[in-house]
Amino acid sequence: MRFDHEITIQAPAERVWAVFSDVERWPEWTPTIESVERLDEGRIRVGARTRIRQPKLPVAVWEVTELDEGTYFEWISTAPGIKTTGGHRVVSTPEGTVATATIIQEGPLGWLFGKLYAGLTRRYIATEAEKLKETAER
Repeated sequence: MRFDHEITIQAPAERVWAVFSDVERWPEWTPTIESVERLDEGRIRVGARTRIRQPKLPVAVWEVTELDEGTYFEWISTAPGIKTTGGHRVVSTPEGTVATATIIQEGPLGWLFGKLYAGLTRRYIATEAEKLKETAER
């Protein structure tokens, strides 16, 4: 299962990236995140781990697996039978900065979890995109 949502933001890409990549502060600007606990120090980097609590979802630990500073980070959370990948991309365009969030669910239970939580997942990533836009445009 794959879910993507993109939004154009009228703010510099550097500003959008600063908000999007500062995962510790997500609970301050989006209601889809109850709490964030960094399991290591400093800025996000490959190998960095973060515990996230979201309404209606199990607590998940995410590990950064890919980072292109200023434009993209990807992290993975695993549970028995499921691997969830979250992608966060920022691209500057003539129309504004385009931010894209992606969720991919794989594994023997990935399709089932994806199907059961499809509506919630779509709502969450749409809300996160709208709140990212509001925060970056302030």
